[in-house]
Amino acid sequence: MYADYHMHTSFSSDSEAPMEHMILGAIHRNVPRVCFTEHMDFDFPTGEFDFLVDMPAYREKLLELRKKYENKIEINFGIELGLQPHLTGKLPSFAAGYPFDFVIGSVHVADGCDPYDRIFFENRSEEEAYRSYFTCLLENLKVFSCFDVCGHIDYVVRYGPNRNLYYTYEKYRDILDEILRVLVQKGIGLECNTAGFKYGLGHPNPTEKILSRYRELGGEILTLGSDAHAPEHIAYDFERAGALLKECGFHYYTVFRNRKPEFLPL
Repeated sequence: MYADYHMHTSFSSDSEAPMEHMILGAIHRNVPRVCFTEHMDFDFPTGEFDFLVDMPAYREKLLELRKKYENKIEINFGIELGLQPHLTGKLPSFAAGYPFDFVIGSVHVADGCDPYDRIFFENRSEEEAYRSYFTCLLENLKVFSCFDVCGHIDYVVRYGPNRNLYYTYEKYRDILDEILRVLVQKGIGLECNTAGFKYGLGHPNPTEKILSRYRELGGEILTLGSDAHAPEHIAYDFERAGALLKECGFHYYTVFRNRKPEFLPL
């Protein structure tokens, strides 16, 4: 079983799962290594979630459980940073201010709101909304370099009116290629997020063609993450994802410790 490098617990406001339950779930599934990546989204729009993790409490609990289960599973300390261009003065110092093993950079806010909120898609076509999200993602990638991997780059598709019914790499190739080129140029990796399977899309985030294109452009750093918010979703469809990544031209996937990549065979 592969390592799962995208997991949330009750330290993230959209999860109710205690960290220990997540660890026991991973052990039950024979996952050898996990990295918790709690949400830290500064200036997230006021609403259902705040996505501001209590860092001292999070760190303390992780170290306690790392010691308790050290003979059964490797537990790493990560964060999922919410990227917004106006946070250039805050995010790099935050990422450098803790001994993280791994940092994901994700865009959860575009045009002032989360695509999870239906308002994001109002008064424009689905294609316009998707392009707006990708444009915002590209803008963030150009100004930030303080993270190791870009999370679920087509996150917006999970919540579109038709989700991925009319969504293809070819339709957005111009901007998706620009996004991938920036990642490769900066040495920032790409995440294969299997929550796309959980959401019924039939594909990971991003899709196979985007993963293949990243590899064609020289991308090598690629992590596997379930984006699990509950124990039953840990390492979700990882066997399927491993086979898919091989078909996309990858022979290795990546794990991180102390912000340094390590390549493991698929």
